[in-house]
Amino acid sequence: MAETSQIEQVNQALVDKAGKYLTFSLGQEQYGLEILKVREIIGYMDITAVPQTPPHVKGVINLRGQVIPVIDLRAKFGMQMVDTTEQTCVIVVEISQDNRQFSTGIVVDRVEEVLDIDGQDIEATPEFGSSVNTDFILGIGKVGESVKILLDIDKVLGSGDFTSFADNTYTRDEAENKPQVEAKPETETQAETVNEAQTEDNSEPDNNTEADNEAESESTSE
Repeated sequence: MAETSQIEQVNQALVDKAGKYLTFSLGQEQYGLEILKVREIIGYMDITAVPQTPPHVKGVINLRGQVIPVIDLRAKFGMQMVDTTEQTCVIVVEISQDNRQFSTGIVVDRVEEVLDIDGQDIEATPEFGSSVNTDFILGIGKVGESVKILLDIDKVLGSGDFTSFADNTYTRDEAENKPQVEAKPETETQAETVNEAQTEDNSEPDNNTEADNEAESESTSE
């Protein structure tokens, strides 16, 4: 009974993964991303390299005023690197990490299509032994005679690749709700500092004046 219940749970989990996936290629292999994770697709553009980052971190781009990190998925997966082509593009995805939403770009060879994959066409990830980590794979999608490796992009990019960029990356909601702090003009701040210093000086007794008055009084009495 326990084994039957476990099988039912696995089957239900696979059914829950049914939905629309954006498929793309890296070489001869095809992968899929949950469409709800995809923000947009852009052509390959100049990427600014950032020192002391892992080889699969290409750098950052300025996407309409938002600085986002870009990951080379070929390098991330340990695949042979190739030259960019007209089909090379960047898929901008939103991932969840530490209860926050981050945007990041992933470089892929080409985007294929959006597929609606039924739960019955998704199989669990095969076991490759304890030495092979497959936690980042949601499942294997069967489409006709081909298979698509369905990725859990949160786990693919969940190794802190862009933690250093977190302060420069906001969700749209965070950007809209971010409190606006009005900076006080430097001259006004300096004026307040001077006035405070002057007030402190005026509150102190003028010991020199009192001493002069005492000396003058003694001189008169003599």
